[in-house]
Order: sequence, then structure tokens, then C-alpha cells
Amino acid sequence: MKILVVDDSSTMRRIIKNTLARLGYKDILEGADGVEGWNEMDANPDIEMLITDWNMPEMNGLELVKKVRSDERFVDLPIIMVTTEGGKSEVITALKAGVNNYIVKPFTPQVLKEKLAVVMGVEE
Repeated sequence: MKILVVDDSSTMRRIIKNTLARLGYKDILEGADGVEGWNEMDANPDIEMLITDWNMPEMNGLELVKKVRSDERFVDLPIIMVTTEGGKSEVITALKAGVNNYIVKPFTPQVLKEKLAVVMGVEE
């Protein structure tokens, strides 16, 4: 499964990538902001999941999600937002934009595993 991780923090990208690798996901692409993320999406339309931060320079995660959802290639792409924005209104805004699930930082590998299972429709 090809997964794109977009976060302006290289440390957070590494944490997510390492967690995904421990869960058996090996084909992981990354971007440092929404623009890089979109460029990866456009160049790799076979990406099967997007994990994105909200607060990033250039193009934030919410803008990226809206752009992804407006492209017919990615209408059904599972998207998980990983962010420090944990307020109810932020969660609702992200869900309305097309996010499938939401993780508030800091998080444990178990939380990422559970959210992935929900988004992928896999029972634990």
C-alpha cells in the first residue's frame, strides 16, 4: 500500500513513517508541506492513503484535503489528519472538508494503528 505522509516537521514525518513501517507498510512517500504533498499526489495517482498535518506553510493540510477531494482521482482516497488542532470545531471543519479520521498530537503508535484500521475497514 502506497501512503503519503505530509507534515512540515521532519521529526513527525519520521515518527509516522517508523510507526507505519512497524505495522508493515513499506511504500511511504513524504512531503514537507501541502504543495509538496500535492505534487506527490499528482505524480503518484496510485497513492492509497494520505496522512497530513493541518498547520503547515505554503499550503496547509485543510487546503490540501480540499484540493485532493476536488480531484476525481482521489475522491475516495482515505485521509487521516494528524494535528495539534484538537478542538471540536476544528475536527468538524476537517471532517466537512473530507477527512476520514482525525488524530490529535501527541499520539501513540496504537492510536495510529487503530485509526488506520478504521479508515481501511479492517477489524483489529
